[in-house]
Amino acid sequence: MTSTRIFFVGGLTSYRALFGFLTPWVFVPSLLVAPIFQILLFVYIGRSARLESDEFYVVGNALQFASLPCLFAMTQTIAGERYQQTLGYILVSPAPRLPLFLGRALPVVANGAVVSAFSFAVAGLILGVHVPANSLGALALVIGVTTASCTGLGLVNAGLGLRIRETAVLSNVIFGILLVFSGANVPASVLPQWMRVISDGLPLTHGIKAARQVADGASFAAVERLFGAEALVGFVYAVAGYALLRFFESRSRTHATLERA
Repeated sequence: MTSTRIFFVGGLTSYRALFGFLTPWVFVPSLLVAPIFQILLFVYIGRSARLESDEFYVVGNALQFASLPCLFAMTQTIAGERYQQTLGYILVSPAPRLPLFLGRALPVVANGAVVSAFSFAVAGLILGVHVPANSLGALALVIGVTTASCTGLGLVNAGLGLRIRETAVLSNVIFGILLVFSGANVPASVLPQWMRVISDGLPLTHGIKAARQVADGASFAAVERLFGAEALVGFVYAVAGYALLRFFESRSRTHATLERA
């Protein structure tokens, strides 16, 4: 019961503390308005260059922008504690680490999914992109696993946040890498071979492919392999992120560097 409370209540409390100081005038433009403009930018670039359809860019960027809250929020739930010099009080407690760290990821996944779904719906209405009603359930599943996968990468970033100082800079760099390598705006099939190899090992890539097929009317069974690949990538990053957190926690205890980079 204690682990369950740490997972759900602790994770929700951490998330509320992370965004508690933000008013809607900050939250809404950053996470709900900004992705619409990113989608419109690439849609009109695509139209001018006569490349892909509007749907291609709406799906790709709606999912890709979910990486912003997944990276920044997941990182700040850990690194922000260190910045406020409260991380030591958390880690000195006997609380089990798995629910302590992973519980903080659950609200982040929900946040990313809301951002992605909102971006998809609003941009679709503006640009006239329609998804078959019988595909909405499969699309919701794909969005959910994709944001969870990206949050796994955010957990790796959070682990590095126990060692480096400028986590926001690193999050922006990773966001840019995902924008280029995930196939959000350029089909992965036309990328150079070395980029395709990296792309296959990153979150979003398989999820974006699956979402595009579902948006075209494909059944969930048709994208199961892509769905499974996205889930596997996210699981690997989550395990790696948890391992980094435990490793740097141990090193910080040994060298008394928990509150400094």
